[in-house]
Amino acid sequence: MLSVVIPARDEAANLPSLIAEVHAALPALSHEIVIVDDGSTDDSLQVLKRLAEHDSSLRIMRHKSSCGQSAALRTGIRAARKAWIATLDGDGQNDPADLPVFWAARPASLSPEQPWLAIGNRVDRKDSAWRRLLSRVAFAFRRWWLDDDTPDTGCGVKLFGRAAWFDLPWFSHQHRFFPALMRRNGGCVVSLPVRHRPRRAGHSKYTTLGRTWAGIADLKGVAWLIRRNRLPVVDEIR
Repeated sequence: MLSVVIPARDEAANLPSLIAEVHAALPALSHEIVIVDDGSTDDSLQVLKRLAEHDSSLRIMRHKSSCGQSAALRTGIRAARKAWIATLDGDGQNDPADLPVFWAARPASLSPEQPWLAIGNRVDRKDSAWRRLLSRVAFAFRRWWLDDDTPDTGCGVKLFGRAAWFDLPWFSHQHRFFPALMRRNGGCVVSLPVRHRPRRAGHSKYTTLGRTWAGIADLKGVAWLIRRNRLPVVDEIR
C-alpha cells in the first residue's frame, strides 16, 4: 500500500535508526522503504547495502553526484512500487511515528489518482531562531504570491498518491511547493501537527542565503504556473 521515500546525503549515522523506526511505525501496513542516496561522500551506501542484506523491503537508489532534494524525491517516487507515497527527510528530525496518523487522515473514498496531500506542521521546531524567522517570512511571501495558507511547506513529512504526483509539473525545489501545486490541480491540502527532533548526527546541507534566493525565483515561477492553469470540468458521455 505505501512506499516511504527518503532522500539522504551523507546521513550514514542517521539512516539505520530511521529505517528501524519506519518499520516499527508501520507493523500492520504493507510497505517498502526507498532510500535515495543523493551523491553521498560518506559511507552511506555501504551502510545501506549491509542493512538491505537483512531487509527485503529496503530499496536503494543512488545519484552518482548530488542533484538536490527534489531530484532525489523524484527518483524515489518514480521507482516506488506502491500506490501511496510518504516522504521523510533523511536527517532523522522527522518522527516516523507520525506516519500512521497521516495514513488514517485519508478520506475513505480517496483514490491515489486524486490530488490530495497531507503535510506536516512542525509546531515545536528544533531549528535555530534565525531559521524559524526566515520560515515565517517565507510563509508571508507564499501567502501573498500563491494564496497558500500552508503553515509549514518545508516539512519533510508528506503523504500523497503516486499517480497524483505524476500530474504535477516538476522542477528543481519542487518539493517546497507541493501544497500550491496540489491546489493548482484542484486538490485538497491538509496540515497535521508533527514532532520535530534535534539532529542526532551530521549537519544540514542547506545554506540559508542559497535557499532564500532560490525560493524567490521559484515563487515567481510557481505563481506563473498557477495563473496559466485552467481546470476543465469533464463529463464522461460514454
